[in-house]
Amino acid sequence: MKLLVRNLARTTTEHEIRVLFSAHGDVAECTLVLDQETGSSKGFAFVEMPNEDEAKTAIANLNSATIAKQKIRVKKADS
Repeated sequence: MKLLVRNLARTTTEHEIRVLFSAHGDVAECTLVLDQETGSSKGFAFVEMPNEDEAKTAIANLNSATIAKQKIRVKKADS
């Protein structure tokens, strides 16, 4: 299941996101979206978790969690 993670602190790294979601299951892919001109984070990412139950657990546990002083939002990404 592909998840959309929004409202990330601009300083959050792809590695930090992967570690955060790995606590809830297997992470197949993690992509932090970067601004093409500046190379800095746009504040959102996509996380691919192959096990749907683990992905749902990650959503339940991480949606509205405070990470780096930011209240993140996690939901299933639109296909």
